[in-house]
Amino acid sequence: MSKDKWTNPGKYTPCNIGGQALLEGVMMRGRTSAALCCRDEKGELAVATERTPPRTAWYYRIPFVRGVTSFLYSLVGGVKYIGKSAEIYAGDDEDAQLGKGGMAVAVVLAVVLAVGLFAALPALLNWLVLDLALDLSSRVDDNIYMLLMCLFKGVIKVAILVLYLFLTSRLKDIRRTYMYHGAEHRTINCYEHNLELTVENVQKCSTRHARCGTTFLFYTVLLSVFVVTLVTWVLSLFGFTPTNMQSLVGETPGQILYNVICMGVGILCIPVIAGISYELLKLVAKAPDNKFFMIFKAPGFALQALTTKIPEDGMAEAAIVAFRKVLEMDADESIPAVDFYEMTMKDARAYIAEKYAAAGIDDASEPDWMLCEVLGVSRPELAQVTKLNKSQAELLKKYVGERAEDCPLDYVTGKSYFLDYTLRVSDAVHLPRMETETTALAACDLIAARGYKTALDLMTGSGCIALALAKRTSARVTASDLSGEALAVARSNLPEGVETVRSDLFSDIPGSFDLIVSNPPYIRSGDIDGLQPEVKCQPRMSLDGGADGLDFYRAIAEQAPAHITDGGALVLEIGHDQAAEVAALLEPAFADIKVIKDMSGSDRVVTAVKK
Repeated sequence: MSKDKWTNPGKYTPCNIGGQALLEGVMMRGRTSAALCCRDEKGELAVATERTPPRTAWYYRIPFVRGVTSFLYSLVGGVKYIGKSAEIYAGDDEDAQLGKGGMAVAVVLAVVLAVGLFAALPALLNWLVLDLALDLSSRVDDNIYMLLMCLFKGVIKVAILVLYLFLTSRLKDIRRTYMYHGAEHRTINCYEHNLELTVENVQKCSTRHARCGTTFLFYTVLLSVFVVTLVTWVLSLFGFTPTNMQSLVGETPGQILYNVICMGVGILCIPVIAGISYELLKLVAKAPDNKFFMIFKAPGFALQALTTKIPEDGMAEAAIVAFRKVLEMDADESIPAVDFYEMTMKDARAYIAEKYAAAGIDDASEPDWMLCEVLGVSRPELAQVTKLNKSQAELLKKYVGERAEDCPLDYVTGKSYFLDYTLRVSDAVHLPRMETETTALAACDLIAARGYKTALDLMTGSGCIALALAKRTSARVTASDLSGEALAVARSNLPEGVETVRSDLFSDIPGSFDLIVSNPPYIRSGDIDGLQPEVKCQPRMSLDGGADGLDFYRAIAEQAPAHITDGGALVLEIGHDQAAEVAALLEPAFADIKVIKDMSGSDRVVTAVKK
């Protein structure tokens, strides 16, 4: 953390974004939007945004009137934002959540406390000290008394304000809020002094800012002395004096009544005081930091020493996130508002891109497929979606987290797509690939062309080829695999008419078939460790084809003829460089050997007819 300074580096360019410290977070508000960024109980940043109406109405443009309007708007909005941050602060603890009723009670108590501290208490102390102890109302002229009374109350109000802020700054939770207040100021200062919004740059800037609610509060208390003095003097011209009040109801009751009425006058003057304070704050905030204007800025800066503390880096990060979100939304009115834990589609894509880049995943199309799974829409429909709700955003984060651990997307979602079909998958099976679609279609074409009645999908895995045969042909299909777990997955994908058999190659396969199709393991054992992580995590038994990748082709070439009817066919998926070797293995028992290329132009399938 850097040492706090009253000045900032860089050329100053004021902006129209302001903010507010929240419970474990920051709110930033711009021209047409507001953003809240809070850190939840898990330590993660949660963001909520809203669209705010532009302040174009007449009461936002007339001097002094606009100050009252802005004061009321900030008061109502501030309470609302604190209430929203309390939802994140409380987490799942329902007893700690205020709710709307609790917030209403809190607001009422806050108003009562403010009136009590800054109106009732000064009036009470005035009566106890000036009236009872010193009896000034009967010892000095009424005009002198009124002047002394207003000055006394003013000093008391300033003392109460400073003492209140000092005492609250000693409380742990409030001190953290003041640290977030410092993060808010530092972020705005960083932007206004033309520095890139990074945590490092933000932490170089000052926690003091001329355009601050603390300074506004100081101006309000200070100006109340002059405004109330003026109003009280005007009322005295119409006979409202301590002497007249005492003559009407008695000495002591008159003193009390006079103080009560003066307190009411002070409360009624608050809108006027707020309007003047706003204009003064607006003027001083735009003024340069020279010696003259520092006369007006210094008291506010000094008071901010109590309400702003040097923030932690994580607090600066929260303020930056909220500030950037407001900049983004003010610049683009099409960006929708989101509640906590929701996401805009833009943010969702940015989140995926960030996590994928960190994990070294380079796949331009995969984020779309992931979003389709999360949202339950087709790829063309993605363009119509503007944001993800809370449950969808949570599911997206779960999927991205698992995918970043080198888990294939199909395993993450439990779904895989093959031809026109959606299959259930798990880490017990090899994931269907587009290349295998060529294999399945070649088998279907042979069944149709030769009128085959029976077919075996050997080493079926997920059952993708068997499913295509069952759906696209009239052949009776059998699917086999050595893995019981894989066979269970296949069974969940296959229609009832398909028989499943657990078998190590042909060891438990009954009878013979017109066509046998297989996608056996064909990766060379020495090459497996160099494969992409998404491939290596799939069952090794579905990858390892032995030292030269041909172990299973040798076994099939030797054993398959006994299980194929005369004139029957064999369809094998191969590696892109294995066509000649596999064809040579088949030549002793098969004829009409053909090689079929996949959509990328690589050798992918060998077909052969039993001699």
